[in-house]
Formats: sequence, C-alpha cells, structure tokens
Amino acid sequence: MPVPCPPSPERSAEVRAWFAEEARSERPDLVTLCLLVGAVGDGALDDAGIDSAQVELDRLAGQLPFRPGGPSAWANALHQLLGVRFEFRGTPGDYQRLGSSLLHDVLRRRRGLPILLSVVWMEVARRAGAPVYGVALPGHFVVGFGPAEEQVLADPFDGGRVLSGGDAELLVAGATGASLEPSMLVPAAPLEVVSRILNNIRAWAAARPERSDVALWAVELALLLPSHSARLRYERAQLLVERGDFLTGAAELEAYAEVVAAVDEPAADRVRGQAQSARARLN
Repeated sequence: MPVPCPPSPERSAEVRAWFAEEARSERPDLVTLCLLVGAVGDGALDDAGIDSAQVELDRLAGQLPFRPGGPSAWANALHQLLGVRFEFRGTPGDYQRLGSSLLHDVLRRRRGLPILLSVVWMEVARRAGAPVYGVALPGHFVVGFGPAEEQVLADPFDGGRVLSGGDAELLVAGATGASLEPSMLVPAAPLEVVSRILNNIRAWAAARPERSDVALWAVELALLLPSHSARLRYERAQLLVERGDFLTGAAELEAYAEVVAAVDEPAADRVRGQAQSARARLN
C-alpha cells in the first residue's frame, strides 16, 4: 500500500507552525489539528483540501435529523447516517495503512482506525448539536453521547453500533485484560485525542523501520503539543541518528542526558555514551 509523499520543506514548516499555534490556543480545534497532521504526512493535502474536508463534515452533519431526541436517539441517528448509509467503518486491514490515521484520507475512503472514525462521528454530531465526546477506552476509542448518568456509547469502528455496558467491558478486557472503570468513560480532551493519534502513527512507523521519516514527523508534532513526555526528545534523537544526522542526534542525546541526570545519573551516562557513539560514526 503506497504511503503518501511528504510536503515540501516550506509547506511542512508552514503547517507545523499552524499546528503549534492551534495546539496552544485557548480552545484547540480537533478537526483542524487532525487535518494538519494529515498535511504534514501527505503533501497532496493543500489548504483547499483542508477546506474541502471541513465542508464534507458540514455536509454530513446537514443530513442528520433535527434534534432526534436524547443520547440514544443521537447515537442511533449517527449509526444510520454514517455507519449504514455512508458505510463508514473499520476493518483489520486498516491497521496496516498510514492513511487510516489521516482524517482527510478517512473521509475519502470511509475507512480508518477507531480513533479517526470517532473523530468523524464526533465532528458530524457536534455540528448538528449533539451532546457528543470521545471516550478513550484502553486499546479502543469510542464515542459517548449525553451526561454520565445517561451515557450512551457507540463504536464507529463497527459502524457506530450502540454498545451495552457488557460490550464496553469486553472491549477493555480484550485490549488490556483489565476491568472497565468509571474513570475510563470520561470525555477525552482534543489534545489527548491528537496525542493518541500521533502515538498510533509512531507505532505504525515503528513496525516499518524503512519509514523512519514518518516516525520522525510524528514525534516532532507530538513535541509541539503543550504537554508531552520528555522521552520524546530521546526518541527524536535516536531517529535522527538512525537517519544519518549524527551530529544533531548526538547533540539532542546530550541535551536529554542533562534532563535525565537530575533523577538517574547512570541512565544519563548511558545516553551520553550513545551520543559519543553517534559522533564517532562521523569519522
């Protein structure tokens, strides 16, 4: 399956700056951030393509019934529109495609990972006035409708099938072996959703060492989020070394070692050794 070609360096810099600005805004827009992830990964997605994706979400939202009722009615209306009529859903093969994590491609193919299909569900529903939000179950993202005491869950990967409490418990148990906890059912914030999407892209690339370019841009976007793990800097440094940028990678390894030294000096020494090895590869 072909992987999208990256944008030009100039376009990439422009999109990354836009992504960083949106991520740090007072109310980050989930769809904008997802489309900007797509624009970094796919050079064919220009500003007109981003606008077209937004228009498509508006078009779909316009076909929902007007205020169908409570949470169950909203969930069923989305299932009928997106899952049945337009056949948005996922398949096991979607996990093998980078495009399954890029919103514009998911809108085009009507196939994707659970979290991207959930973004489609959330945004179409939100534009129609539904009380909707994402629910980041361990290992499987779904959508929720209504307040906690009336919460209805739906699984966009399964065409928006409405889940019973037992269904949700099975999803969590199948992914982690753990029990479903109330804390797992709270709404996911937009930046949490974007971070999880970038984690999925990094996992896709990690299984394909020849696609370290994809891993690198996913890590670099994650580093632009206001809150991120310091270990991402280490991951980026390793990728730079792997891709032959030994000098920059070594410098970033040394910077990361200084951060680690405050809590784990032996680990910092190991990272410094990696930096030294990277510099040695220049000779």
